[in-house]
Amino acid sequence: MPPMPTDLNWLAILAATASSFVLGGLWYGPLFKKAWCREAGIDPDAAPQHQGRVFATAIVCALLSATVFSTLLPTTATAVDGFGVGFVVGLFFVAMSFGINYAFAQRSLKLWMIDGGYHIVQFVLFGVILGAWG
Repeated sequence: MPPMPTDLNWLAILAATASSFVLGGLWYGPLFKKAWCREAGIDPDAAPQHQGRVFATAIVCALLSATVFSTLLPTTATAVDGFGVGFVVGLFFVAMSFGINYAFAQRSLKLWMIDGGYHIVQFVLFGVILGAWG
């Protein structure tokens, strides 16, 4: 039976949520911004039209993902266990789902690798943080 909301480690969940923003800032900033913008057809110098809404949506999505992900880990999970579960979820659930969408949308392999790679690392971080904090 999955843990009840009161049984969850909310500090670990918040830390995992925050990790996705630190990672995103690096991933879609200095590491891959130019390549991602080129592949996505976005002007790298243009700010999003509704930046507050974009970040609010991202925070809610990351928080929900981290919260539900935390229920996948057994209470005895370690950082190593979390790494494994995070890798599997990131690669086989998220990145492969992106792959289906990107194939039909005829998006580039490079864009899929950048976006899929982000989510693989994101869920690995979730797993490591939640497992270590467990």
